[in-house]
Amino acid sequence: MTDNIDSLFKNADPIISKILNRSLSEKEISAEEGLALYKTTGIDFHLVGLVADEIRKRRVGDIVSYVVNRNINFTNVCIKQCGFCAFSRDFREEESYFLPTSEIVRRAKEAYQLGATEVCIQAGLPPDMEGNLYENICREIKKEIPDIHIHGFSPEEILYGATRSETSVEDYLKKMKEAGVNTLPGTSAEILDQKLRDKISPGRISVKDWEKVVKSAHRMGINTTSTMMFGHLEALEDRVKHIVKLRDIQKETGGFTEFVPLNFIHTEAPMYKHQLHEGIRKGGSGNDVLLTHAIARIMLNNSIDNIQMSWVKEGQKMSQLLLMWGANDFGGTLINESISTSAGSEYGQLLKPKEIRRIIKEIGRTPAERNTHYKILKKFDHGNEEEEELDKIKDTSQFGSYVELIKINKFNYKNPRRK
Repeated sequence: MTDNIDSLFKNADPIISKILNRSLSEKEISAEEGLALYKTTGIDFHLVGLVADEIRKRRVGDIVSYVVNRNINFTNVCIKQCGFCAFSRDFREEESYFLPTSEIVRRAKEAYQLGATEVCIQAGLPPDMEGNLYENICREIKKEIPDIHIHGFSPEEILYGATRSETSVEDYLKKMKEAGVNTLPGTSAEILDQKLRDKISPGRISVKDWEKVVKSAHRMGINTTSTMMFGHLEALEDRVKHIVKLRDIQKETGGFTEFVPLNFIHTEAPMYKHQLHEGIRKGGSGNDVLLTHAIARIMLNNSIDNIQMSWVKEGQKMSQLLLMWGANDFGGTLINESISTSAGSEYGQLLKPKEIRRIIKEIGRTPAERNTHYKILKKFDHGNEEEEELDKIKDTSQFGSYVELIKINKFNYKNPRRK
């Protein structure tokens, strides 16, 4: 730390100063200490950001990584009715869609030809789903594009697939690995507190089952990401406990590749739109978002190296700030993004690699393309700018959008119960 920052410590609250100094000494920060950092203001608030940035620099350097990928949310039909989700549709609704496997493969192939190394596959949970659907999707993708990395199927989907297949989670994960799944998104985590989950997403995967799926995946060599959705009904205590739970899992398995804080997008979320719960918030404020990323970096130091921010939820300028408050990963190009968009996010569904690199360079950091496991593929540190295939696309409308998708007749969901 510089002398200037050291001088700021002298003017800081002694309790906050002690916590931050402990974190700089590589000591583990408790939930109670994390909670104290959440309540900072003034100089103390800024010191949290400075310390998170220093820890980030020590841990991963000045590289900001990103992945060239494509999201494929192949259906919005879902048996669950989560209060935060504006994406899902009941199977009886006109706006329900279901992409056939051939279209999923086409989209994956198109992305691969444009330089994508990963396809991220997540969707709703359709009723009467065949137990081998997820496996078949993976097998068909790998048949056409053996080199693409399939980052697919949340713990909720894995549990659902196992249930539909009438098999155990462990056996189902083995089948998925054999079919070509490389890593799982650590979504459907929301807040890992059962009482809260029962409010915002009754019937969704339990905390116990989420942990079981994730740990089982890690044990068989399938890495996952980890996430936390914040800014709705949770208390600050719930957030720090969530982070501690993830840290404990990481100590046991070492299987998390990254942590991604996800700000609640309230605009179209049913539980906010219909005011289903007293005290529901509109997502985190700017200060709250900054603190959440910084505290995650501080609390997860020595456990999870990579903190990713979501440009879809926060926008480009806030993303730059977050990269100075502990984050080191920009996420992906996405190409398609349906879940945040349907909830009311206004930041688009595609950022070209050259745009991501520009945003990173503007804050004096070094952009680098990575793969899903955070291996650096290309570093752009000496003005070695190059136009990639995705950069050359002039008309991005060829990729379609969620708004169009729910209106395309050929992809309308066909209810198997309807004769």
